Amino acid sequence: MTWLKLLYAPWRFRYIKSISDSSEQTCIFCEAPRKSDEEAFILARGKHSYVIMNLYPYNTGHVMVVPYRHVASLEELKDDEALEIFKFIRISIKVLKEAMKPHGFNIGVNIGRVAGAGIDKHVHVHIVPRWNGDANFMPIIGGVKVISQDIRETYNMLKPLYEKYL
Repeated sequence: MTWLKLLYAPWRFRYIKSISDSSEQTCIFCEAPRKSDEEAFILARGKHSYVIMNLYPYNTGHVMVVPYRHVASLEELKDDEALEIFKFIRISIKVLKEAMKPHGFNIGVNIGRVAGAGIDKHVHVHIVPRWNGDANFMPIIGGVKVISQDIRETYNMLKPLYEKYL
């Protein structure tokens, strides 16, 4: 008989609940800038976009660059918005290199639900630091990813560095 192994991750329910009925939800990327930086885990704010921690990260240090304007795809961005977003991507790489010393990065945009966008109505760019060996047995055997640092601790480490580079 095969035994089912359970991994207790209560914080995931909040995410599942938040996306379960997209017709009733407000856009989290439109709501976040209305909150304080600490409350929303916003690391940097510009004129057209901002940098925010991913609350459900693929890896420690996973951040996103988000335009303030509610648009679904890159081609809808104005030139000044796109330029600032790319500037924030560059700054994020500098910050993450200094703070966490990753060996590489995954940087990407999922446009549309079928492309993997969890929030497909508001475009955003993922910046995920990667380390040699960070893909261990847990995702393969356990079907779970281990995040090694509390998001508040990561935020407190990164926030001053964004201020340094702005």
